[in-house]
Amino acid sequence: MKKYLILATLLGSVATFAQNAGELHMRVRATGVVPMEDATIGAIGGNVSVTNNLIPEVDFTYYFTKNVAAELILGTSKHEVVATNTTLGNVDLGRVMLLPPTLNLQYHFYPTQKLKPYVGLSANYTVFYNEGQGKGRNAAVTDVAYDNAFGYGFQFGLDYKITDKMYWNVDVKKLYLNTDVTVATALDVTVPADVDLNPWLISTGIGFKLF
Repeated sequence: MKKYLILATLLGSVATFAQNAGELHMRVRATGVVPMEDATIGAIGGNVSVTNNLIPEVDFTYYFTKNVAAELILGTSKHEVVATNTTLGNVDLGRVMLLPPTLNLQYHFYPTQKLKPYVGLSANYTVFYNEGQGKGRNAAVTDVAYDNAFGYGFQFGLDYKITDKMYWNVDVKKLYLNTDVTVATALDVTVPADVDLNPWLISTGIGFKLF
């Protein structure tokens, strides 16, 4: 009798482990990108100011088990950048576009039938493009270049079940991201800068179970 109880327990554990395994989910969210910027600027000193932005974002989550999943986030963000309190005053560097695909490894909890909180660790690679564009760029700045960079971070969030196929999501991520910036000027002087962006990504939206 005892061996049957053990077998039943093992089968139940396997069934619980396998639940959600192989599922693919998609979320459509609005994401606030809030940089917590800081910079070391060569020669002219000062710091940097980077604007916030609100963007649409799509992500896909694949469940390896009921609890363990991987999430891929896709979106692009535009920011205006100003070098502040330099020896030349405030220098408008124009805008920069960021394409930061981010992969999160998540662990999901199931405290109730409807509520599913989770935590995760993030790996990120950010591509910078259209650097220094925009009407606001200082006329003395001839070019601005940002190095693409790897970043890392963490996340926490929750899903609230609406139907078997749809749920509401709230998500917060913190990314640690550093890039080297080179500013070329009309005086043939090149100014390097070491910039920490370190943004918070605050999201909410609707998720769907695809299969």
